[in-house]
Amino acid sequence: MQTTGNTILITGGGSGIGRGLAEAFHAQGNQVIISGRRQAAVDEVAAANPGMAAFTVDMADAASIAALATQVTAAYPGLNAVLNNAGIMINEDLLAAPAYLDTAEQTIATNLLGPIRLTAALLPHFLAQPQASVLTVSSGLAFVPMAATPTYSATKAAIHSYSQALRHQLRHTSVEVLEIAPPYVQTFLQGAHQASDPHAMPLEAFIEETMALLADGPANGEVLVERVHVLRFAEQSGKAAEVFGFINPV
Repeated sequence: MQTTGNTILITGGGSGIGRGLAEAFHAQGNQVIISGRRQAAVDEVAAANPGMAAFTVDMADAASIAALATQVTAAYPGLNAVLNNAGIMINEDLLAAPAYLDTAEQTIATNLLGPIRLTAALLPHFLAQPQASVLTVSSGLAFVPMAATPTYSATKAAIHSYSQALRHQLRHTSVEVLEIAPPYVQTFLQGAHQASDPHAMPLEAFIEETMALLADGPANGEVLVERVHVLRFAEQSGKAAEVFGFINPV
């Protein structure tokens, strides 16, 4: 991917990986537009990075996503990239069925339907651009699930599959399709413990390595920092059961 000279929309840009990538793209001279549920959060990021723009959106709501696409393309007709990053990760006790269904449905709406809806809304605009990119954040858990977050893991597996299919269908167009699959990273996705967990990859290191991989042109359209390889290639290496057991101790 060309990492300079883009106009890029990044969902979930108010914190964590979204904010980190937004600031990295901004520092490289791209026009960055971030979106998020909380106005105060995206405004704070935009204020800290002069020239960055901010919009609010509910990624679980189809009408809100359609409105975001209309607003951003009208304000920034040069938009040529989207980074589908917004997501939620909530533990679910499946033995408490059906009590967890609200969480499962919200997770699917945000993590899976959200990127599909936004990509669909923006694709006609992107197909008219000389060069465009659709990037979507999946997870190492797309390949080896964490049992405590079954729906989150399932949505990320689905996003991986969707990205592969989208890439194939767009192979003869000007639109590039990339998937970023993070490992366990120090963010607040699951609270303060994760943000300070020494077993998680430092956010700054993840952002730096990811941007370097994007600039080099990732193989097979997958952006995989070294630390996620054990998850991504667990099946191929014959270690799927071992890695699953490590993630999900009895």
